[in-house]
Amino acid sequence: MDLVDLRTFETVARLGSMSRAASELHTVQSNVTARIRALEHELGTALFERHARGVLVTPAGRRVLPIAARIAKLVAEACSAARDDGTPSGNLRLGSLETTAALRLSPLLTEFAATYPDVRLAVSSGTTAGLLRDVVDARLDGAFVAGPVAHRELAQEAVFEEELVLVSSPALTSPAQLADIAELRTVVFHYGCSYRQRLENYLASIGVVSSRPLEFGSLDAILSCVAAGVGVTLLPRGVVAEAAARRRVALHRIPKELAHVQTLFIRRKDAYLSSAMRAFVHMAGAFHAVGSAPGSGRSARAGPARCVGRVSSAASESARVGAPGSSSTT
Repeated sequence: MDLVDLRTFETVARLGSMSRAASELHTVQSNVTARIRALEHELGTALFERHARGVLVTPAGRRVLPIAARIAKLVAEACSAARDDGTPSGNLRLGSLETTAALRLSPLLTEFAATYPDVRLAVSSGTTAGLLRDVVDARLDGAFVAGPVAHRELAQEAVFEEELVLVSSPALTSPAQLADIAELRTVVFHYGCSYRQRLENYLASIGVVSSRPLEFGSLDAILSCVAAGVGVTLLPRGVVAEAAARRRVALHRIPKELAHVQTLFIRRKDAYLSSAMRAFVHMAGAFHAVGSAPGSGRSARAGPARCVGRVSSAASESARVGAPGSSSTT
């Protein structure tokens, strides 16, 4: 087993195809196939199930995959540490909730990209549960997630607090009316979103049973459905303030214990803290301490959020920067 074998295994698992993996790795498919077979022989078990359209990772392969990712990450960190002369450079892979990206991160990422052009920043969005997995399995260097988080392998720091509000169409004037709606729908991000769980807890606390949720991968789609009266959702006040001011949606307070949520920055405790990560943490801490990006005004979409710590990370879609990028989810 060597690093090339592990990288080949991770690429095939991620793409679900030997041929696509060969293309990404700039080699021929027969070489990829031979390396996978050799690795399976060494481990004494099949890592993939072959079928006409590609491959599926076996249970054994799923167990090996996060370990392979950590090994690859350690090797990358060793290279990074050897070359790190204190000038921020190299790759930085971050993740964020879509709501955090929409509300807080665009000016920060723009400023960071302009200040540190030698850092290749890749940013992706996801749910709290998905981002946690990606950081633990070393697919991301760090991420913004909704608290609380309890994981022995992760270092975490609170960045700020958001106030969550129940969002409905303007036709709903009070949450008490929810009990009168037959087949109430919740309009939410995919499973793993912590706001979704809080919404379910709130509805249960007032004796409202909702039908199967409608799942979306984008904030705009959720707001459009709620505005049209399809259902209700739970989002940070700052994200929906503009839509409420235009009377597209109505906002309703919920109990404080469910309304207030901390956004945390997480990373692996055992990860090497590169100059690029240090610079991002420092800039993010300064940015959130004043509520705006250095040298720029506060984001127009941003509503009230209380900074509770210094730290950092992430944004919306998958993107590489010389100029930062963006994507979707919570």
